[in-house]
Amino acid sequence: MTKAAITLTTGLEDAEKVTVAFLVAVGAAESGRDTLIFLTKESVRLAVTGFTKGTACEGCPPLPDLMDRFAHAGGHYIACGICVKAKGVDPDSLVDNAEVAGTVQLWEWIGEDSTATFSF
Repeated sequence: MTKAAITLTTGLEDAEKVTVAFLVAVGAAESGRDTLIFLTKESVRLAVTGFTKGTACEGCPPLPDLMDRFAHAGGHYIACGICVKAKGVDPDSLVDNAEVAGTVQLWEWIGEDSTATFSF
């Protein structure tokens, strides 16, 4: 089965974009795909335990619910190490399914498998 890799470059300053990215990621993970969200720039804060709160728009699912579904379905995050350092994020504060790594580790995760990619 094809893997899914989602790159997210924005955080709660564009909560609707974050919601769409998570809807894509949750759909992939819940359908059984090995799914990864590569968090860059401001989005690294989304992986901080307890940081992501609220609902992006009327009728949108709450972001914490989407994150819980993603984790429950086996989804994984790579938080860009350069971005984590630049934003002053404590690596020990990240959720259990997140790791601080970089593009080399992203490519290692992709490997030789077919991978659907999305960028938000």
